[in-house]
Amino acid sequence: MRLLKMCWLSLLCLCLLLSVTAFSQDTLQVKNVEAILYTGKNKQQPLVVGLGGSEGGNAWAGSYWKNTRDSFLAKGYAFLAIGYFGCKGTPALLNKIAVDDVYNAITEAKKHKQINPEKIAVIGGSRGADLALLLGSYYKDISCVVGMSSSHAVFPGHTQEFTTSCWTYGGKELPFIPVNEEAVPFLMKGDLHGTFTAMLKDSIAEQNALIQVEKITGAILLLSATNDEIIPAVSMGNKMTARLKASRFIYPYEHVIYEGSHTEPTRHFDKVFDFLARHFIKDKP
Repeated sequence: MRLLKMCWLSLLCLCLLLSVTAFSQDTLQVKNVEAILYTGKNKQQPLVVGLGGSEGGNAWAGSYWKNTRDSFLAKGYAFLAIGYFGCKGTPALLNKIAVDDVYNAITEAKKHKQINPEKIAVIGGSRGADLALLLGSYYKDISCVVGMSSSHAVFPGHTQEFTTSCWTYGGKELPFIPVNEEAVPFLMKGDLHGTFTAMLKDSIAEQNALIQVEKITGAILLLSATNDEIIPAVSMGNKMTARLKASRFIYPYEHVIYEGSHTEPTRHFDKVFDFLARHFIKDKP
């Protein structure tokens, strides 16, 4: 009996060792971006790109998101964790971040022999969701975008002056909605939801700063929450889906609304996995 138990323990240890070593990890050399690629053993793995938000650093490479990241890997996806500010070798602030630099990391990952370059999905939360939508709008090889607590437009970079854009493309700052006089009192007291709501009253600036989601060439999933304390995410998501409908967008899209705060959408990766299975793995129309 003791020998049998020892055999079972040895087998268990072997299984655990295999599960730990089933995935490979590579740090890609990309200017202004930290990019870590995780791959399984399969060939032609669809690539999921993870983008963190205004917390900075490379959130998807950290311990907090490890279980979710491993879930993607277990389902046969490769995973690219990208840090675009607040990491070594990246900009210190979320300000004038080059969308092109982030895409260069995706391009580098596509060269990996186990990646299917025809299957690229980008997932982001908060400001990372905005970046995911921008990437999809500029680059035709991105075939799925998931935005959790997404904005529908570009806003100022996170500086004390708020006079520059959060993003650049092609060396130029993207148009953004400025902090207007009505927004200042909300900003002074730390009411971010009130700040963004006031800024959006500048309808001309809003129109100029819209993220062109209708140019995305793949499926779009938006997740928003009713009591978002940072941005009016539900109305922003509704504006995006209204534009998709008006433009007769040919790809699948959904806007799922949950009860909860700004982080609530990140608790619903079951929906994300289901959406990817139905609309990302399948061929484009």
